[in-house]
Amino acid sequence: MELAFIPSPSRGVLHLGPIPLRGYAFCIIIGVFVAVWLGNRRWIARGGRPGTVADIAVWAVPFGLIGGRLYHVITDYQLYFSEGRDWVDAFKIWEGGLGIWGAIAFGAVGAWIGARRRGVPMPAYADAVAPGIALAQAIGRWGNWFNQELYGKATDLPWAVEITSTADGRVPGTYHPTFLYESLWCIGVAFLVIWADRRFKLGHGRAFALYVAAYCAGRFWIEYMRVDDAHHILGLRLNNWTALFVFLLAVLYIVLSARMRPGREAVVEPGAETAAGDAGSDAEKEAEAAAADDADHADAEGKADSPDLSKAPGTAENTRAPEEPEDSADTEDAQDAEAVKDGVDSAKKG
Repeated sequence: MELAFIPSPSRGVLHLGPIPLRGYAFCIIIGVFVAVWLGNRRWIARGGRPGTVADIAVWAVPFGLIGGRLYHVITDYQLYFSEGRDWVDAFKIWEGGLGIWGAIAFGAVGAWIGARRRGVPMPAYADAVAPGIALAQAIGRWGNWFNQELYGKATDLPWAVEITSTADGRVPGTYHPTFLYESLWCIGVAFLVIWADRRFKLGHGRAFALYVAAYCAGRFWIEYMRVDDAHHILGLRLNNWTALFVFLLAVLYIVLSARMRPGREAVVEPGAETAAGDAGSDAEKEAEAAAADDADHADAEGKADSPDLSKAPGTAENTRAPEEPEDSADTEDAQDAEAVKDGVDSAKKG
């Protein structure tokens, strides 16, 4: 008895009037924005300019979408070119079907073009965006949930995904949610790369190579669980062989790069430090000028508000010496003379 499971959406598209809003497309778009946002923060922390990651992404994203679609169509050509199929469906990217291997390969070509136009070293750029790409994959995988595709073997686990669609030979039931497994794995890969980059100061493309190797390790066992149609070679699915081959290449690159070019790039974007220094100098000059203005203003206010001590009582200027008293003897003589005069006058009158 199925007590719990992850329900699939009843439909993967909503219509806003004549405009279709597809869950798969929204997951891809959100993933791209997260990758650019995180990549930009890491790029600035490495000494690059704001906006460089987005400028290069303008080249990388379209190339990545084209490459991802080409890989899917080539490896699953029977879905589009076999009898009873319409080859026009190969262009309907919104219906799902992007191969990560082609997306990364072609996206790298687009990023290389954009990096050359900006004068940016491609390995440094790849290191900055690596964790963001992993998070973009984690978000993008939920597009498979909207389309009810790429699930694993049948299971009655509580976290099984319920498939209700019967299109393209699907059998309704509960299956391993391989989209969820890969989404969680990619989140772990993103945190692994961020931690390792801070701990070991990875440079010259080694952070990106670590992302590739870690993703391939998880993709190998997750791919092994899937039950959708795929080409097999020596008992393994084609994507298993691809993951194994790319994993070995990534590990080899990490080893050789660490020996040939140890450490990390000192400068990731020429001119960024000069621009930052000029901006800092201008800011310092403005701060000094403002401080000088404030000081002058304070002096002017101090002169206006402070009392004139030179005119205050008790100061040297306003303190006058007391007038010396007249000689007391002279005063008494004058008083006696005045009294004699008054007596003579009185006698004459009498």
